[in-house]
Amino acid sequence: MRDGKTYTYVLLRYRHDPLAGEMANVGVVLHCAHGNFLGIKTRRTIGRLSKMFPDMEKSDLMSALHAVERGINRLRGQEVSGLLTTSKDVSALARDVLPDDDSSLIWGEMGSGITHDPSVTLDKLYGRFVGLYDEHQRAGRDDAAVWQPVRDRLVERNLAERLQPKIIVSPIDEVEFDHTWKNGAWHCYQPLSFDLATGDGIRQKAARWSGHMTGLSKASEDVRPYFIVGGPSDPSLDVDYRRAIDLLKASALSPAVYDETQIDALIDRIQDQIAAHDAE
Repeated sequence: MRDGKTYTYVLLRYRHDPLAGEMANVGVVLHCAHGNFLGIKTRRTIGRLSKMFPDMEKSDLMSALHAVERGINRLRGQEVSGLLTTSKDVSALARDVLPDDDSSLIWGEMGSGITHDPSVTLDKLYGRFVGLYDEHQRAGRDDAAVWQPVRDRLVERNLAERLQPKIIVSPIDEVEFDHTWKNGAWHCYQPLSFDLATGDGIRQKAARWSGHMTGLSKASEDVRPYFIVGGPSDPSLDVDYRRAIDLLKASALSPAVYDETQIDALIDRIQDQIAAHDAE
């Protein structure tokens, strides 16, 4: 591989039962000295591990993974001319962060290769050794499907054309809304489908949008957000769905949250607001 750089990598493994030898890969660290690169990628969800080890403590595992990731990131933050350009391979660097002991996380054997882009190679190694057998979290309905009945009612009342796309910018975030109108403040309507495969997926999506609300709270323009949410097809995820709604309601900017069964109430509110604006 012309102009490639040598790298070493090591897998991070979760050891559920040391006596039984039950283990699963949960992360990977890659070091490319000539590329001044040290990177780590670990699980953000437990994925198939919950099926492999039903009695595992998810919170303990995620806490331990975050600790290892912070340790690797601290190493990466050191002077490149010092640590990362030494003769240390990835196995030695990894054990500086997590020594061999009796914990549930251990390092596997070291591997090596040639790369043009260490970051891309890290992603590929993660996909090959960690995420290969995970189930994909596909939405049964996407956000557009949740919005469609809202649009249908807006069309019936000749209101659809009043809503236009708008990018709201703050010093720390930028969010594009497809459906907005302005009456002093920007009224921004965002459909969210929570028809996902897992509770983790539902919670992560709600947390992402809650984070956007925090970011947009710093915008110079007045923003009034509205979420139209669609629930999961799987009834066992209803608790996660309700928690997602509670998180959205508690977010910055105090967004209004409408379940898809409340669409008529939302349309009435939009119509009344626009009528009041036009009458001014």
